[in-house]
Amino acid sequence: MKIAVGSDHVGWELKNRIISYLGERGHETADMGAYGPERTDYPVYAKKVAQAVADGTCENGILICGTGVGMSIAANKVRGVRAAACSEPYSAKLAKEHNNANVLCFGSRVVGCAMAEMMADMFLSAVYEGGRHQRRVDMIGEMEAL
Repeated sequence: MKIAVGSDHVGWELKNRIISYLGERGHETADMGAYGPERTDYPVYAKKVAQAVADGTCENGILICGTGVGMSIAANKVRGVRAAACSEPYSAKLAKEHNNANVLCFGSRVVGCAMAEMMADMFLSAVYEGGRHQRRVDMIGEMEAL
């Protein structure tokens, strides 16, 4: 699975650890930045990751900022992206299973490395259930056309 991974300056250190972790598990990653601790603007990286997921270059995305909230708001502006800000594995799993989320967002100021790894595992191994959830995912898609 190819995963686009991005962060702002606050999340770049955790981003690098997640990229390493994913590589150890056989995933291919695309590092979309940031590449250091210099102050950056999170929407730049949210857009890069979201576009890579929306155009099919990558199957999923992971975005990291201070809380995960800003990244999720920005990524959700790209048509076809369903980004979920999570802070524990159960929500990450259900974001995929029930909402067909394709971008996981979390905060380096909220979760530690071990929690981030567990969330990534749960999110990436989960499978969208469809069925009763599809109607709601379709409604979200209709909202994108507004």
